Amino acid sequence: MTCPLAQRDGLEARIVTSAVFFAVGTGLILHVRRALLRELRQIRKVAGAAQSVLLRPLPPRIDGLNIAAAQLSADHGANIGGDLYEVIATEHGVRVVMGDVRGHGLGAIGTVAAVLGSFREAVHDEPELACVLRRLERALARHLRERARAEHPSAGPEPDSPVAEEFVTVLLLEIRRDGEVYALNCGHPAPYLLGAGRVEPLPGAEPLPPLGPFPLPAELAAGRCGRLLPGEALFLHTDGVEDARDPHGRFFPLAATLSRAVRVQPFSPQSVLRTVFTDLLRHSGGRPADDVAVLILRNDRSRVAPTQQGHSVAQHVTRAQGFRGAGTRNPQ
Repeated sequence: MTCPLAQRDGLEARIVTSAVFFAVGTGLILHVRRALLRELRQIRKVAGAAQSVLLRPLPPRIDGLNIAAAQLSADHGANIGGDLYEVIATEHGVRVVMGDVRGHGLGAIGTVAAVLGSFREAVHDEPELACVLRRLERALARHLRERARAEHPSAGPEPDSPVAEEFVTVLLLEIRRDGEVYALNCGHPAPYLLGAGRVEPLPGAEPLPPLGPFPLPAELAAGRCGRLLPGEALFLHTDGVEDARDPHGRFFPLAATLSRAVRVQPFSPQSVLRTVFTDLLRHSGGRPADDVAVLILRNDRSRVAPTQQGHSVAQHVTRAQGFRGAGTRNPQ
């Protein structure tokens, strides 16, 4: 404002003055933009670290099981959403949880934290898988009550109906040292059993209601699902996988994709995961409309040597008796 050149009325002086103001303004804008980008990168780094602690990366092997897992949030900018999974080796066997919180994105992270935190503690304390599930139910109810009080302080210390529409589907698995598999399923998609060129749903777990809307039955016992033989794998997923649609409204053909993935022998959890996610992203046009989580566990504890032909026949009979006869629900 005090520049002598700015006091002149000539066209040349006005052009020079405008150029100076434009250059100064552009410099200020670029400086602010760079500062905001640095702050945004730092916020994303902190958020990514926090989300990695919540849904921590799984090791490639746990107690002889080869593991591959991945998830994809439907919300842009979020590393995790409403899907959850965890695998922990305990003295009772390898225990697995796969769950799906109603909704997706940042709003479901609190519920994911409550369920996972309870699971990580309960699997070591509880000898029965049914007791682990009851601990998850209590943790979820406590979390919903606290959230209802925070959102509606006038509801009092103990709201009658914390969050009526909130629920979590949960699948609990226990894989013992001998390969025996036990399960409890609260409204979650059934896992698939993957073998040599074979893909079939894992039987044996009677469906229970999702956690949240209804209490668990008074009598609760894990269902026996047969034996996971060496070289076989379990494919766990959330409903965002099979519910993904293409532009024509067609659902993702998960069973057909798995059949193609295990056609190449020997298959690995990593190759199956890569095939499923590649086809899923292609099918949904780059990003599914719902959160997606996939977990694959292959039994690598003891492989049958090529010379043990007689044992392979016996194992085939054992598998047939285990999985085809697992329709009845036996106590742990």
